[in-house]
Amino acid sequence: MSEKDQTVQHFLDLINKSKQGKFKIYIGMSAGVGKSFRMLQEAHSLLRNGIDVKIGFIETHNRKETHDLLDGLPIIARRKLFYKGKELEEMDVQAIINARPEVVIVDELAHTNIEGSKNEKRWQDVLDIIAAGINVISAVNIQHIESLNQEIKNITGIEVKERIPDSVLSQADEVVNIDLTADELITRLKEGKIYTPDKIEISLKNFFKSEQILQLRELALKEVASQVERKVESEVPRTNVLKHERFLACISTNDSTAKTVIRKTARLANYYNSKWYVLYVQKPEESASNIALDKQRHLINNFKLATQLGAEIIKIESESIAKTIIEQAESRGISTVCMGKPHLSLWRIILATNVFNELLNKLSSNNIDLIILS
Repeated sequence: MSEKDQTVQHFLDLINKSKQGKFKIYIGMSAGVGKSFRMLQEAHSLLRNGIDVKIGFIETHNRKETHDLLDGLPIIARRKLFYKGKELEEMDVQAIINARPEVVIVDELAHTNIEGSKNEKRWQDVLDIIAAGINVISAVNIQHIESLNQEIKNITGIEVKERIPDSVLSQADEVVNIDLTADELITRLKEGKIYTPDKIEISLKNFFKSEQILQLRELALKEVASQVERKVESEVPRTNVLKHERFLACISTNDSTAKTVIRKTARLANYYNSKWYVLYVQKPEESASNIALDKQRHLINNFKLATQLGAEIIKIESESIAKTIIEQAESRGISTVCMGKPHLSLWRIILATNVFNELLNKLSSNNIDLIILS
């Protein structure tokens, strides 16, 4: 593409972006911090100021103080459909687009739609609504962010199934943290403001332990801080070395912790608002016909995860992994190379060659950092 064509494309991108709706996300450390309550409060405020705001989907969880705020707010009826013999309700995306409100409230951003819906996930519905020029206010808990999946599991012992890609957050025009102290949240739980009385005791013994809440609170605060920093970087011109960070995550066919390497590299790239890559060097003996099907599936799933998290995939056939890492790091202006722990097969292959010292020397001479991810 010529320089002239690039200038024209940039202008077209600006025009298209101006036609899109704005996107605001409330983030919380857990259920019960008040995300839905805050969205409904904001809806009332917008309505008083003459803004055409409607409720596309809200989940009050039968909390009285939240449910009472629905009074006086225009609600777009949910669509009803039958699934496995039961009548269920989903947000009516087309009805929202047809109504064309200035602002629509959409709760539970990580929700999985009923089978047969146009989109698999609600965050995809929200992007469709935004593309139609409608402003959206939504909410999500910190445990639903894809790249934090393993950290959440380590903290809570639970693997969260419903997740949103980090790229959805990065598209938000505004990210707001709904913050409470651990004591305040536990008090709300004990007062019956989060769950029904029969669920309070078991919640206190599981998800709502003070030490877990503190860790989740820290993750939420860090996430919002990184989003604010990204906004500053994009909107406030300044010379900053962080703009030039580029990350290269290296994985192999037998890399059992590739997902961890990918997610942690995604977090780093997300924090620095930088471009990142996933490098897979295919050895001659690792052709599709020679690799077991389960390993092929793992590799494909890792590529899919990396793509969802915003990485560019680099797949190269080569006999030398170390040399390929050096070549790719130099040619793509990589600032940081990320690898798994030394016991991984990728490391065994590198250490078995005579170019490991060359790898370290080259990385060092080019001011490229090497991070060993646990």
